[in-house]
This record gives sequence, structure tokens and C-alpha cells, in this order.
Amino acid sequence: MFLVTPIARAIQDAGVFSWDFGMTLMNLVLPRRKVDHVTPAGHPGEGGKWPEYIAPKEGGSRCSCPGLNAMANHGILPHDGKNISFPELYSTVRETYNFSPSFCFYVANFAARMLNKSYGKDRVDLADIDLHSDLGIEHDASLLRQDVHFVKDQGKPHLPFVRELLDAASGKDNEGNPAFTAADISRVLSKRRAESRANNPEFHMALSHRLFSSSNSCTILTIFGSRVSDLESIFIEERLPEGWESRVREPFGLTIAALQPTVLKVALGIDERPYAAEASSTAAAESGEPNPAA
Repeated sequence: MFLVTPIARAIQDAGVFSWDFGMTLMNLVLPRRKVDHVTPAGHPGEGGKWPEYIAPKEGGSRCSCPGLNAMANHGILPHDGKNISFPELYSTVRETYNFSPSFCFYVANFAARMLNKSYGKDRVDLADIDLHSDLGIEHDASLLRQDVHFVKDQGKPHLPFVRELLDAASGKDNEGNPAFTAADISRVLSKRRAESRANNPEFHMALSHRLFSSSNSCTILTIFGSRVSDLESIFIEERLPEGWESRVREPFGLTIAALQPTVLKVALGIDERPYAAEASSTAAAESGEPNPAA
């Protein structure tokens, strides 16, 4: 059994990646979905009409992912964020954000493995997803949350970080409105990592966390189309704007393979060095200790 499980998982993952590659190729030749028709008919959000937004109530479960929290706030997932099946995560995320079936299955199945749960039988609360360990996906130096060393509950955004991120957008969309570039995301991630490294005595980022951080951040540039006006409500209120739909119009949605060039561009642009000295100086001043970077 010790060997069977890893082998079975490797075979399953190989199958998912093959499936994903096939859909990536199909996306290249099939017509894209029409604007205002990205969300499937009959699904919440069809035509940009999202269910009523209701802020989370006391005792509700939320996580560090604003996209999942927004789905709960709109009732697409249970509003209390609890007792969610992994197949439910798979289907609702796919229909809401137009990720590919392979992408949604891989992520939901990874979460089940991470929590040592059965994909088909067990259920999860949103807060459970924020497992902070080398095996987990919750990590230090987040774009939108303080490190778990300082704030245990990762279900709420840290508004100063959100504002700093939104203000960092240097590009323009096709209509001339503020939009993010890959360089913007790399720059803010670099600064956050330098600051977290300087301030958090328990700072830790495994390679898996670095990869996940870059990948997760790239949804800003893909699913959300880089548009600051849309992301403001998603990041601050964790609310889907009226009229919004995924900016990915490919028929099979955003595949794992299709995301990788953007991930690589963001990851290669991350460089903590320009921010390290200032972060160390600030941390030393706040702690009253000598500056190690001086």
C-alpha cells in the first residue's frame, strides 16, 4: 500500500495532464465563446447576472482565496462555506470562472489529497483549505493576506496590501482603464516576499509555495483580465461585479498548460533584492533592534 498510492496518484496525474494538453490543443482550433455568453446557460452568473451578494456572517467559513469566498458570498457555494464536496468545488469553479475541467479536477483533487480526504466521499469547509505547511497551499508573503504568524484567520483580506496591489497597476486595458501587467505582479510579489522575510520570524516558502504563489497570482492576468475596476470589488468585498464574466473565452476554459507561459513570466520577474534593504531597515526600526542590512 505504501507504494501503490504514490504510483496510482502519478498515473492519475499523468492522465490529467494528458487530458489538459488535449483541451489546450482543442482551444486553439475551436471558436471562442461569445462575449456575454462565457458563463454557461442555467448557471448563476449567466449573462453577468450574479446572485445577491451577502457578506459572510459570524461563524461562517472563509479561506485565503477571494474567488472561492466570492462564490460563497453569492450563494454559488454554501453561504456558510461549510460541508462542500470536492466534486461541487470542481463543477462550480469551472462554471463560474471558466477554468478547464482538467484544471478544476486537478486542484480539487490536490486539495483532497492535501487534507487526506476522499475526493468522492468527503466534504470540506473553506477554511480547511488554508493548511499552512510544506504540504499545504497557504503560504507566507501573500498578495492579499498577512502571514499566518501574525493573523491566524486567513479568511479576510488585509486592506493595506489590497490597496498597495491595486495601486501598483501600470498598464491599460483596450479601453484605456487601469490594468495589471505581468511585471506589476512580479514587482508586488518581490516586495511582499522581502517584507515577509524581514518581519516574520517564522517566514518559510517551500518551492511548492513559490510555484503556487506565482500560479495563483496569474489568475489576475487571465481569468480576471487584469482589470483593476473588476478586481477592486473581488479583492476588497470578495464580490463579483454585476455584469462580470470570466475574461477567458476559450471553449474548454483556461488549461494548466495554457497558464504556464504567464506563470513563467511572472516567476522570472520576481526579485527581492531591490526591496530587501528597505524591508530590513523598517523591520529593525519597528523592533528597536540594529539593522542587519546596515
